[in-house]
Amino acid sequence: QVQLVESGGGSVQAGGSLRLSCAASGGRLSDYTVAWYRQGAGQDRSMVALMSTKGAADYADSVKGRFTISRDNDKNMVYLQMNSLKPEDTDVYYCTAYWGYQYWGQGTQVTVSS
Repeated sequence: QVQLVESGGGSVQAGGSLRLSCAASGGRLSDYTVAWYRQGAGQDRSMVALMSTKGAADYADSVKGRFTISRDNDKNMVYLQMNSLKPEDTDVYYCTAYWGYQYWGQGTQVTVSS
């Protein structure tokens, strides 16, 4: 069973940057499609960025050009570099890994103030 632990969330002013990290254990991350989702209070979880096992990335329209997903399979890590942050990026961010079954981390709060 894969365990995912996110870190790197926090509070930042609009226009600032944060880098989220996701550490995986219990499985070889190179076998999994990985992604970052976010969820606001009372809202559904939505995909922010995704990366296939072959390294192909996809992004939600709202973050294209600002966010970058990356993975380090040797370290079993996934990252989300978030630049030019906006108040509407405020959410809980979740790391997920999928390979027949979808695993989730516990989430990390990102708060962007205007």
